[in-house]
Amino acid sequence: MATHRRDYYEILGVPRSATSEEIRNAYRTLAKRYHPDVNKDPGAEETFKEVSEAYGVLSDEQRRMAYDRFGHAGVEGGMPEGFPGGFGGLGDLFEEFFRGFGASSAAARRSPRRGADLQAEVTLAFDQAASGVEKEIRLERLEVCEVCRGSGAEPGTSPVRCTTCRGSGEVRQVRETFLGSMVNVTACPACKGTGEVIPSPCKNCKGRGAVRRSRTLKVPLPAGVDEGTQIRLPGEGEPGLYGGPQGNLYLTIHVEPHPFMRRKKDDLWVEIGINLAQAALGAEVQVPTLNGPLSLTLPAGTQSGQVFRMRGKGIPHLQAHGQGDLLILVNVQIPSRLSSEQKRLLRQLGDTLDPQVAPQTKGLLDTLKDSLGD
Repeated sequence: MATHRRDYYEILGVPRSATSEEIRNAYRTLAKRYHPDVNKDPGAEETFKEVSEAYGVLSDEQRRMAYDRFGHAGVEGGMPEGFPGGFGGLGDLFEEFFRGFGASSAAARRSPRRGADLQAEVTLAFDQAASGVEKEIRLERLEVCEVCRGSGAEPGTSPVRCTTCRGSGEVRQVRETFLGSMVNVTACPACKGTGEVIPSPCKNCKGRGAVRRSRTLKVPLPAGVDEGTQIRLPGEGEPGLYGGPQGNLYLTIHVEPHPFMRRKKDDLWVEIGINLAQAALGAEVQVPTLNGPLSLTLPAGTQSGQVFRMRGKGIPHLQAHGQGDLLILVNVQIPSRLSSEQKRLLRQLGDTLDPQVAPQTKGLLDTLKDSLGD
């Protein structure tokens, strides 16, 4: 008895009218929740596989169209006579429906086609994104069956010409109407439009020509990647049809926030606090950077909100030479609690300073606006 398969739209929790963006957002949410590296609950890994499989179909326009019309049978193997739908389903078939009629249609359907692309996500710590890192990526993908080498036929046998359509991949039905004879050309139901059938399907892949495998890839990620950066890994997608090239794997990068550093493009911002004496007299302070603390000399009279720049101490430019800058925002901290002696000394200092209060023509907000830009 056939096993019940859950609806892909139900798995992702989106309506059948969902846009590509809605499908992508639903996948990201569920993938983060059920990823085996994050969720150790029983069944989480199986749910993650379900979510990935559903997204792999619904994110591909042709495969989604095939699924909407034919359900699970339209996007995977297991059809009568070993139809090799596991690679891309009926997407190629739809294309041929509108290609026109003729003896070359089946040959065109069997022409090499590139395999489906896959998508995966990886989360990096802030310093890993800045310096680069090698990450292990776990994914499920179809791979060419090692037993039949993608033919779908048991070793020692091979696909044969379909006797129903005589290898054309099409059947014609003539219908008489008041306008005359009308010819309706459809894909052959016996061979599903391929022009061939498999009398002895491969036992390893059940005639699909491919099997689903779990793989772990070691991927070097370059320094300077940021939130949302997408990296293409050529040939790491699913295998092509009829000798076509393998699809690609697209990695989307997510970066965890830093406890106190903020990134703007390839520049880094950090805020440091200094006391009144350091601000008035100047001081040498230690500034945190990605590669350890560095000394910064503050001039006498440093103001709160003043910004200092250390060139080349920011994020490395992605796939280019050089680095961004480190910008240090100074915050002069006013003590909230003072001892009696400290109050006495501050009053003495205050008596020696100019008591006039003048409006500022360029204040802290203007300074920050100039530094940060739009």
